[in-house]
Amino acid sequence: MKSMSVVLQYAEPALTPMHRGLCESPALDREVVLGGQSVDGVETVSSFVYGEPDAYEALLADREAVQEYDITPTEDGCFVYVRQALGPEGQSLLDAIAQDTVVVVPPIEFRSDRTMTLTLVGHGEDLRAVLDSFPDAVTVDVRRVSDGVTAHDTAVSSRQQDALRAAWELGYYEVPRRNGMEAVADELDCAVSTASELLRRAEAHAVGEVLGGDV
Repeated sequence: MKSMSVVLQYAEPALTPMHRGLCESPALDREVVLGGQSVDGVETVSSFVYGEPDAYEALLADREAVQEYDITPTEDGCFVYVRQALGPEGQSLLDAIAQDTVVVVPPIEFRSDRTMTLTLVGHGEDLRAVLDSFPDAVTVDVRRVSDGVTAHDTAVSSRQQDALRAAWELGYYEVPRRNGMEAVADELDCAVSTASELLRRAEAHAVGEVLGGDV
């Protein structure tokens, strides 16, 4: 069994309505799909959206296909539960990509730069078949192929980016260090423990990207 992490770059005409709305709204950064299914032409998805909850709700309210939704705001964005009709020509993304032995391993990440990042697991020949199934309007960038089952790590959140930027500008990463974690926490207006946690998570992602490479 093999795992394959890919980034799909969409040409503008190939975007789904929700992904297009994400790209066009300055108040939204990205959506991380945590799980979903489609039953009898209705797709149900749970996700986390980084950005302003009201901006994302406006996208849902404008779509006739949306049958039901619930939004729970948090510090970095909001958790979202959505049920929507796929329509006669529609097909669940999870179903479209998961062919034969291939399954999609959540999370799936839609970003405002018209990209989607995900991990596929399956037999090598079936993974290659999935790559060949994407339309010409979608450019596929295979970032990593490995033996065994892995999952895609999402990019750092906007709050984690703020922590990294503050730490960098305050000289936290200079040698010798110009300011410590307390200064980073003051800049972010949060507890020292919160600033430390934000930096650890962001740093873990950065180190993973550097050391991961192509397996």
